[in-house]
Amino acid sequence: MSTIDERPTRSRPGGPPPGIRTFHVRHGRVSARHEDALARLGPGFGVPAGGDPSAAFDRGAPLVLEIGSGMGDATAAMAAADPGRNYLAVEVHTPGVANLLSLIEERGLTNVRVAQLDAVELVQSVPAGTLNAVHVFFPDPWPKARHHKRRLIQPTHVALLRSRLVPGGILHCATDWPEYAEAMLATLDADPELVNTADGYAPRPTHRPLTKFEQRGIDAGRDIADLIFRRR
Repeated sequence: MSTIDERPTRSRPGGPPPGIRTFHVRHGRVSARHEDALARLGPGFGVPAGGDPSAAFDRGAPLVLEIGSGMGDATAAMAAADPGRNYLAVEVHTPGVANLLSLIEERGLTNVRVAQLDAVELVQSVPAGTLNAVHVFFPDPWPKARHHKRRLIQPTHVALLRSRLVPGGILHCATDWPEYAEAMLATLDADPELVNTADGYAPRPTHRPLTKFEQRGIDAGRDIADLIFRRR
C-alpha cells in the first residue's frame, strides 16, 4: 500500500517547500534477483546525491533525463534504440531501480545510469543548460485537490526543468489522467521560454515505448495525452 512521506526535506532555491514530496513512498518486498542487482551493479551504474550527474557517464554525449522511470522497461528500450545519447533515470522506488539495473546488464547498455533520489533535488544539482531532453512519463496525478501542490508539473518545477535544458531541448510529458493533462498543458503553455511543438496535445511519438502501464490505461478506455515542448 502506498504511503505519503511527510518527513521534512531539504529545500533549495527553486525547490519545493520542506515536507512536500511529489511522489508516494511505496514499501514492498525486494526479490533476491533485485538485491543482487543493487549490490553488484549499483556501484557502477548508480548516481549518488550531490554533484553533476553527467559526470557518472564514461563519455560526453547529449543527456536525457528520465523522471520516474518505474520498472525501467521504457528507459532501457529508448536507450538501446538511441545509443548516441546518455540516459539518466531517476526513480525513488527500490524494485524499479533494481530492475533497471538488471535490464542494463541483460541488454549490455553502456549509456544508462540510475539515481535513487528525489527528482527535484537531483535536477537542482544539474548545471543549467545541459540536458538535451527531459521525459516525465505518467507521473503521479495526485487527483485530490488538496494534493495538487504535490504534482511535479507545476510552474515552479517546470521553470526548474526548463532552465536545465539546452536551447532547443525538449520537455516531453505524458499522462492518462485527463484533468492532469489539461493542467499540464496550461502550465507548459504559460512558461514564456517553452514552445509547444504541436497544436495542443502531440501525437504519441514512435520513440516512446508503449508500456504495460499505458496499455492497461488504453484497455480501460483512458486517453493518453503527450505534451512535447521545446525550450526557446
